[in-house]
Amino acid sequence: MASPGEEVTSDESGEESNAMNLMEFSDEILLHILRYTPVSDLVLNVRRVCRKLSVLSLDKSLTHAVTLHKDYQVDKDKVKQLMREIGKEIQELNMSGCYWLPGSTIDQVTRCRNLVKLNLSGCNLTSLRLSKMLSALQHLRSLAIDVNPGFDASHLSSECKATLSRVLELKQTLYTPSYGVVPCCTSLEKLLLYFEILDRSREGLIISGQLMVGESNVPHYQNLRVFYARLAPGPVNQEVVRLYLAVLSDRTPEKLHAFLISAPGGFPQSCAVKNLLDSMARNVTLDALQLPGSWMNGSSLLQRLKFSNPVYFSFSRCSLSGSQLVQRVLNGGKDLRSLVSLNLSGCVHCLSPDSTLRKAEDEIDSSIAETLVASCCHLRHLNLSCAHHHSSEDLGRHLCQLLAHLKCLLSLALPVCSIADVSPVPADKPSVQPATNATSPSFGKKVRIGVQTYPRNCLEQGNSRPQPSVFWTLLESLPFLQQLELIGSSFSSAMPRNEPAIRNSLPPCGRAQHVGDAEVAAIGQLAFLQSLTLAQLPNILTGSGLVHIGAQCQHLRTLSLANLGMMGKVMYMPALVDMLKHCRCLRDLRLEQPYFNANAQFFQALSHCSSLQRLCIISRSGSLQPDAVMAFMTACLEVIMCHMFTGESLTVCKTLQQSLIKSFQASRPALNVVIFPLLHEDLTEVIRDVPMMHLDEITLFKSRVAEEPPNLWG
Repeated sequence: MASPGEEVTSDESGEESNAMNLMEFSDEILLHILRYTPVSDLVLNVRRVCRKLSVLSLDKSLTHAVTLHKDYQVDKDKVKQLMREIGKEIQELNMSGCYWLPGSTIDQVTRCRNLVKLNLSGCNLTSLRLSKMLSALQHLRSLAIDVNPGFDASHLSSECKATLSRVLELKQTLYTPSYGVVPCCTSLEKLLLYFEILDRSREGLIISGQLMVGESNVPHYQNLRVFYARLAPGPVNQEVVRLYLAVLSDRTPEKLHAFLISAPGGFPQSCAVKNLLDSMARNVTLDALQLPGSWMNGSSLLQRLKFSNPVYFSFSRCSLSGSQLVQRVLNGGKDLRSLVSLNLSGCVHCLSPDSTLRKAEDEIDSSIAETLVASCCHLRHLNLSCAHHHSSEDLGRHLCQLLAHLKCLLSLALPVCSIADVSPVPADKPSVQPATNATSPSFGKKVRIGVQTYPRNCLEQGNSRPQPSVFWTLLESLPFLQQLELIGSSFSSAMPRNEPAIRNSLPPCGRAQHVGDAEVAAIGQLAFLQSLTLAQLPNILTGSGLVHIGAQCQHLRTLSLANLGMMGKVMYMPALVDMLKHCRCLRDLRLEQPYFNANAQFFQALSHCSSLQRLCIISRSGSLQPDAVMAFMTACLEVIMCHMFTGESLTVCKTLQQSLIKSFQASRPALNVVIFPLLHEDLTEVIRDVPMMHLDEITLFKSRVAEEPPNLWG
């Protein structure tokens, strides 16, 4: 603007006249823009900007569905104000994972009397509080809650039970043996059960899985269409889920179309379960199926079950041969275009014709992979991890070349050895031998470090296509891929669930030695990549491929790196530091690497990740610098979860944890800090206090592609 007395040039006046005013946009465009703003911000902040935004911020299209899930800055006062302002307008409310809000704040939900859908998973909730709340929500049709120790269904009022009788969808996470509210939900069509019961109480007492059985507390499944159960490790969870299934075995619901049970390890099949599966084979037609491997191995069940337009199959950890896959699942290669998600994780023989004579390291039968791709051409989610899928040298028959035809894929999980390029080397080109220090599965020769060992111009090199590989070609064919996992076939995390930390790991597959920095660099093609997992890649030498990913995958939100390169030296640290400087959208970072030194240089680079919310570092014999951690937490205002399990002493860990909580808890209500020695005998006791949302999503390692059906719980 010109000051008084100054002339305004034509260029300057033209600039002002062409300037865009956001408020001149139509209401429809502004409403579309405002949809990307959290409702809490709209109501408490944006509406105060001007009169127009005040009206638009309260539009019913924006306020009918409110999500506070992962809105880590919302505190009890903001929630109370939000409920006062728009409580009557809210029809769908998602407060899942709001573990930091006190029970008195959860009580404010009673103001939302028109609620149809309510998610309170991970919230502080007692049976008395639940009774009072549901008594006021007569329109409720969908509910998600936790059932904690001390829950007593006899505390539920008649008004509460009347509301529950009209509920059609129930998601229930059990931390204690109980039917919860299931017996009160007499109209259930969808039931999701998550069993997280520990075998021992905090006092060390053994927990029994026995439940009281009587006419008043038997589940009602007559209208059930979807049944899903996910079990954490432990015999108590198996014992309790059998009681839920016993009622199903008496009378299988005629409308049942999705039956899914996810159970780790061995889960013996009871007589009641066998009767249930036999009844399902006779009476129902399914579009989604997942069963424990022990229930399907050696069984003719797949041959007898009926399917109609299936959308999801999970045969994780089943001894399913390629012949069985083709004949019983793919209908002999017939059209399965309806299938959206397929989980074959841990099916070590699923791409070979016979499982009896085959060794895990033998080459796959590419014709089976061809049939899979041709039949399921609309697959969006595919998991082939936890197995050795070795391609032959036949031209055009590599697994990566076949998977490249699945143009609709959004998420993909592969074993590292499956992407190794085994094509014959042309006679005019010398063969390239892997470096000596990369061929060792654990400790290699001592390498002189301290100087950046990857090219300084690697970003410029990333713009030019390198010598094409089958993996490069695969990713080039999947431009819209959002989630990618490359996991070593023998990888196991150092921190499993409910057990002491693992001190030793199995050596990687020999073919994984052919997968290195060049293959990792190829991932940089994925412009829409949001989630990336790389685990047990022994031939990572400098980590230069990581820099390509950081610079080119600008939508990356979740990054998990584990056991890259040699186990005795973190050779890729300079490249990781450079990568992090580009990751402006990164929200979750998980690093699992022995001997990792979380020093000032690392945390300074991590401070560039301005959107980071959750950090987890797991390092056997690793170290950290407390001052660097404090400086990082001061710089990154969005971080609310800091988990570090290293080789530091208990005193160092406790001192740092207390300092972090004291310094940041007041300004970050959702702050969750756990700093603890990885190999300490009390690790499992510490882990049990971590909010389930963080534990399940980042702290514990697992493959997440096709883990459950898409939109299982909207």
